[in-house]
Amino acid sequence: MSAHNPPSSSSCESEKQTPSLEAEIPHILVVEDDPEICGLLQRYLKRLGYQVSTAVTLAEVMAVQQNAPVDLTLLDLMLPQEDGQTICRHLRQFSDTRIVMLSALNDLRDRISGLDLGADDYISKPFDLEELGARIRAVLRRTTSPVTLPAADQTLQYRFDNWLFEPAKRALYAQTGIRIALTGSETDLLLIFCQNVQRVFPREELLARMHGEEKNVDSRAIDLLISRLRRKLSHQGRQLELIRTIRGDGYIFDPDTIRS
Repeated sequence: MSAHNPPSSSSCESEKQTPSLEAEIPHILVVEDDPEICGLLQRYLKRLGYQVSTAVTLAEVMAVQQNAPVDLTLLDLMLPQEDGQTICRHLRQFSDTRIVMLSALNDLRDRISGLDLGADDYISKPFDLEELGARIRAVLRRTTSPVTLPAADQTLQYRFDNWLFEPAKRALYAQTGIRIALTGSETDLLLIFCQNVQRVFPREELLARMHGEEKNVDSRAIDLLISRLRRKLSHQGRQLELIRTIRGDGYIFDPDTIRS
């Protein structure tokens, strides 16, 4: 089965969906403007058991990212508005998603350029669906291991407001026992907050702690991360936000109680 002879299908735009936060099924975002290829990929990935969302523009990519973490993005390079390279640069700043580029540009220099931009893999069109599935599994295997902590910290836990947070497992557990998976960046940010309860963090300090000496990181990356964390932490219906915005100063983590 290959993508150069896809069955006819309607535009996959109508099938955008919101993945469940509780589910640990990998979430894949397909960024492809050809409705037949997009529909083919969507059906195939769903058959493999993945959650699938779709996008064509950078704005749509951002909307999906704000709604729920994306484990892997299949990114076409030739798009009608922003090109795939622009979206790749943006994703590298704003998320932990793995990126597999799909492109009709088969030149070695194009592949090297895509990988240098931060793609985890580069697949030329037309491609074989079974090979694509194998490459997706390989990328996910390389990148979904638990957070690496010092041996003494592998059992580290934080309990606050009916939540159990286990950094080594990248997971939040609700009082009902439901597990909510976290991305690496979400885990790192929540760990910073848990270790500094009721301390106001300026956005710039959070950026420095999260990204170190890395240049050209947009300050909105922190806003996006906090938005996603707030959404997950609102799962149990708490009326007051655990992560509050202090106007002009930054953010503060303010649970009723916390213990480790």
